[in-house]
Amino acid sequence: MPYALSFLDKSPLHDGDSATEALQRTLALARRAEELGFSRFWVAEHHNAPKLASSSPEVLISFLLARTNRIRIGSGGVMLQHYSAYKVAENFNLLAALAPGRVDLGIGKAPGGMPLSTNALQGAYDPARKPSFETQLTELDGFLRHEASREGGQDWDDAGGHLAAYPAPVTAAERFLLGASPDSARLAARLGWNFVYPGHIHGDATAIAEAISTYRDAGGRSALLAVSIVTAETEAEANRLAGDSRRFRVEVENAQSVNVGSREQALEYVRQVGASRYRIEERTALVIRGTPARVHAELDRLHRTFGIDEFIVDCPETEGSQRLKTIELLAAAHVSLAA
Repeated sequence: MPYALSFLDKSPLHDGDSATEALQRTLALARRAEELGFSRFWVAEHHNAPKLASSSPEVLISFLLARTNRIRIGSGGVMLQHYSAYKVAENFNLLAALAPGRVDLGIGKAPGGMPLSTNALQGAYDPARKPSFETQLTELDGFLRHEASREGGQDWDDAGGHLAAYPAPVTAAERFLLGASPDSARLAARLGWNFVYPGHIHGDATAIAEAISTYRDAGGRSALLAVSIVTAETEAEANRLAGDSRRFRVEVENAQSVNVGSREQALEYVRQVGASRYRIEERTALVIRGTPARVHAELDRLHRTFGIDEFIVDCPETEGSQRLKTIELLAAAHVSLAA
């Protein structure tokens, strides 16, 4: 087949699960994805989410790298607004030095949680001094490339006179910007980053086409598309498993816009922000459901329509056995169709 498959996991907990059980399932999924030829296995970042165990992707990435052999492991993604660009660079330079050629750094602009967790993560920051996302990402890019950094001409260390994010890996982490807007696409292209459009959150075909064409027109290299996939041996079973694919965009005056999974979450976001003026827009995620053959037929159509060479598969938060089955069914059909 003319496209590659990768997988995104959120380490969901189900009834009666412990976080340990959820994370062991993530490890089992990563190992199986490696065995079956998936290109990448990414983990997410969510905060104050009792049903998800993936609050710190860097820690989980190191665990997965130590227990797999070939597959690339990465973040989908690190929510940069909460952190120092310098510290994120140190984390991923260290990971890249530990596992050369196997580390992906995906960066997202979203908060990965509600205002309560955002305030807890950023409570020590002076909002007036907080840099823009573009400034943060540009800084991060420089640190990952080991470019010298100065502030006001002041030397940052006695030895070299500049600030660098050590260690300096032989092979740097591969860089991806996750974004759904033309602005994000242009930023990724300007910095020479790969671009990932989150179709599993906002699946409008016009928006996908606009963002990806903007990225390519600006000189971007590789555009990936994240999609939700629900597959089973029969169409009826796939439809039964699919559930609710709606997403909601919350736009609040003087606050960051976010995407959430339900209208109730949207209203809770508004409540936590304390906003009186807001807008909630229902969106439809890009969910591909059906037998493996039908799923691959749709992936092939998206490949031809948008020029996508790699898909990031997001499996809705179904039972672990179904997520494992999704990996196995997609891989078997991929090999069969390629043959």
